[in-house]
Amino acid sequence: MTLFTGLSAFSITPTDAAGHVATGALARLLERIHLAGVDSIGLLGSTGGYAFLSRGERRRAVEAAMDSVGGKTPVIVGVGALRTDEAQALARDARSAGADGLLLAPMSYTPLFEEEVYQHFAAVADAGQLPLCIYNNPGTTKFTFSDALIARLSKIANIAAVKMPLPQDGAFEGEMARLRAETSRGFSIGYSGDWGATAALLAGCNAWYSVIAGLLPAEALALTRAAQAGDVAEVERLDQAFQPLWSLFKAFGSFRVMYAIAEALGLCRTDPPRPILPLPHSEMAGVKNALDRVLG
Repeated sequence: MTLFTGLSAFSITPTDAAGHVATGALARLLERIHLAGVDSIGLLGSTGGYAFLSRGERRRAVEAAMDSVGGKTPVIVGVGALRTDEAQALARDARSAGADGLLLAPMSYTPLFEEEVYQHFAAVADAGQLPLCIYNNPGTTKFTFSDALIARLSKIANIAAVKMPLPQDGAFEGEMARLRAETSRGFSIGYSGDWGATAALLAGCNAWYSVIAGLLPAEALALTRAAQAGDVAEVERLDQAFQPLWSLFKAFGSFRVMYAIAEALGLCRTDPPRPILPLPHSEMAGVKNALDRVLG
């Protein structure tokens, strides 16, 4: 479980208009995350735009990441694909490049049944032979994992964690208690949805899979460590500074906002993959003001 603990920072993947990864820019972003001291790096997650990239470009991204931060900060690589054989190939690519773990979402065009998802995950976990995290992301995939399916998957070799969405009722303790009662010993339960991360961490989740940590790793790490220490006053103070960014995430989607943040910070200038359009220029002042709140 040690791989899937603490703060996992998910980076954008800079590309040109044709979907070719800008490996130099990616390496600089990842080195910056590493230097902040996060617990792991999430590569080619939703924030990394994995679904917009070819297998070859995804392989180039993993190789560039491992050249930059391999052996220094653990790297978890997203290997989601529509076809099981494609996801298996991506898992093998990640392992051969030196990745430390895998992240898998049940991508689909035709809605999937639970047995189909179970067999898909079992096949990819076997192909990858690396610790794998279940990516429960119903807002994107339109598939919601039941507690029973997560428990069943947790008993498959190599499946070691789940990345959960924020519960609608905010009842983190109850959800984690149910899952921990049904899943294998040591199975890691973490959350995405940055604006709910503090509540999840204070409730005792194992990991925060963070979008904003991909570009503000030091600030997200301070929030994580305060929550892990149970310092509620410090958590509230830090989280309050993030509130304008959380509002932008909710209004425009974190994917679009992250590209605007990268530009505002002067880290890289790259547009999201079409058909996703960049954040309107009229919103950039709001992005900069939100960053000022966090950066002080």
